[in-house]
Amino acid sequence: MKRRTLLLATLPLPSLAATERPKAGVFEPAQAAPEFSLKGTDGGALSLARFKGKLVLLAFGFTNCPEVCPTTLATLAQARKQLGADAADVQVVYVTVDPERDSIERIRQYLAAFDTTFIGGTDTPARLAEMRKRYGVVAEKVPQANAYGMNHSTSVWLIDRTGKLRAMMPYGHDAKDFVHDIRLLLAK
Repeated sequence: MKRRTLLLATLPLPSLAATERPKAGVFEPAQAAPEFSLKGTDGGALSLARFKGKLVLLAFGFTNCPEVCPTTLATLAQARKQLGADAADVQVVYVTVDPERDSIERIRQYLAAFDTTFIGGTDTPARLAEMRKRYGVVAEKVPQANAYGMNHSTSVWLIDRTGKLRAMMPYGHDAKDFVHDIRLLLAK
């Protein structure tokens, strides 16, 4: 009886990654994610090519956002913690939709409150608008009583290690859904 159990234990099992479905919406077929070149909060040029070999979680937002952006960033920070050692293979990139108020320093301080590994990006309004267009991101200024807010797309784009756009996670998913999809993509 022990011998049979041992033989069964050594048979290859089907990969869980091959049978599980992602929680995010999947791009099929996967396509090359649009490249970009922005000013990074870490002092370097921020581009997708810079993170080849890592899974990139790309989000758009602004530092004055009252709810969606801090919720998304807190969720991504929780997901990184839950990933343990696998977090080293994941890079969160946060691009501003409000370059008028979001300086490099302001974005850096904002992101550090969530996770010091997060890297933010900004540039000229025209360059950011071109990037948003390439990713299908909407952003518009909304007048308010003595200031303005920003309405913008709230999904997070998941870009694999080779630079392919694999999925888009809508706002409202929790950290475990990100962990689930990240692990699927890291297993490929």
